[in-house]
Amino acid sequence: MIRAGRRKYAQTMADLASALGMPLGTFRNKKPHAQEGHPAPISSPKSRALLWDSEQTKAFYAGKPIPQLPAVDSDEDLLDRHEAAAELGVSPASWNKYKHESKLAEHVVRIPASTAGEEGTEHWPRSVVRAFKAARPGKGQSPTSGRPKGSGDMVPREEILPRIAELLDLDPAVTAAAVVDELKVASTTAMSGLAQLRGRRIADLLEAEPQLTAEEAAEHLGYPVVARRRALAVTVAEQRARQAHPYLQRVADALAEAGVAEPMEVEVQQLPGEHLAAAVPLTAAQPAPALVWDERYGWRTANSRRHPLGKESGTAPEGEGIRYLSSSPRPEPAELLEALADGRKGSKRPKPSAG
Repeated sequence: MIRAGRRKYAQTMADLASALGMPLGTFRNKKPHAQEGHPAPISSPKSRALLWDSEQTKAFYAGKPIPQLPAVDSDEDLLDRHEAAAELGVSPASWNKYKHESKLAEHVVRIPASTAGEEGTEHWPRSVVRAFKAARPGKGQSPTSGRPKGSGDMVPREEILPRIAELLDLDPAVTAAAVVDELKVASTTAMSGLAQLRGRRIADLLEAEPQLTAEEAAEHLGYPVVARRRALAVTVAEQRARQAHPYLQRVADALAEAGVAEPMEVEVQQLPGEHLAAAVPLTAAQPAPALVWDERYGWRTANSRRHPLGKESGTAPEGEGIRYLSSSPRPEPAELLEALADGRKGSKRPKPSAG
């Protein structure tokens, strides 16, 4: 969070890279912020846009003592969506619905401020979130208030995987039934969570010890045979996503350096049918709300910032606001930037060579 009175010191990754005289892509590759003793980000751990306190980073790079930030919560603290959701006692997905209500929408603060088409990361004063919580009839005091009706999970959505991970750490062979009993989540949630975590951990081990087969890695980690099929399917998807991520992050960094997108960590998603896709939101001055990469069709513009991927139908998306920018599934960033800026370039449908 941004502590009360310290908004002017909020520093984005692009700001920090600039202060160090580095291009954003170089900063991401060298990761100077990962060195021992570097001030921790002030953004929440799950935020896609990292923020630091510039007084702290300036002191660190000057070799001076790092000033401490206030430790006591204040009504004037600025919370991002994850922190606001936690304050309200709901999931970030639920917060995304509530934030459009007038009492919240009129108090949103963007970091950095909206200038030159840059939208910034949304924050809200803690006092506004608390007032909204208190005004919700019959729900202000409940620690799990506001969760969607019909949800069978008693644990907030963003906490489910970390909680399952704790159980998996204690017992690699933990069953879905045991997770349901311990966390009071739905059986499908438990099975999906265990498969995701086991699949990712198998992929981690295969990266560290590439001489192993996936089955050997699963056995080494202590996963029961009955649970391996789903976990190994996740492993395959995870490995493909990790292979695609460096290219997609390089494109996102180039877009950010050109000022057409905000700095972000790309999230590779698996669509139905096991196809990979990723979205990069663009700044307000651009001809489209976002760009989408789909491994089947390459890069295209999206007609929605909130739901850029759209609903998977098995065919290439078409319609108003959708333009395919290259015949190559992995064009260089310069080609992508040129096509984005020139509305005459690209096509309404993907070209065969992009599939």
